[in-house]
Amino acid sequence: MRRHSLSRGAALVPFLLAAACGAPPSPSTPPARTATGAAAVSRVDGAAQAYVDAVNARDLDALVASFAPEAEIIDVTRSIKGHDAIRTWADNEVIGGTLRVLAIAERRPDGQKLLVHWAPGGSGGWRAHYDFTLAGGRIVKADLQYA
Repeated sequence: MRRHSLSRGAALVPFLLAAACGAPPSPSTPPARTATGAAAVSRVDGAAQAYVDAVNARDLDALVASFAPEAEIIDVTRSIKGHDAIRTWADNEVIGGTLRVLAIAERRPDGQKLLVHWAPGGSGGWRAHYDFTLAGGRIVKADLQYA
């Protein structure tokens, strides 16, 4: 395995030298990677990205802060409203899992729908659509449905 790591590192030298000299990256440059190694999806709205980052960091306070105080989450058919209810829901059902954005399924002036891979702690997970409605830099509604 060490041999593969070295050859990958050697392949990056020309790219790193070009980047250091201010040349743009080549079109074959792979997409940025997240901490879990998954390809990052660009242009995810800041509030939605804050939610994703908080889930993966297991940061309950940051997760709650990504929502407006009177926000609503629709978790398949359940309605969860307000910071206190969101905190309880997230503590019991979200923190400890991993969330990866696969694609932006829809863009709207008031938000975006993401195709994600959600894996609660200890599971292989599944695909879902997380449809975020945003206002004032926070999530005001999150509609979470199986994809």
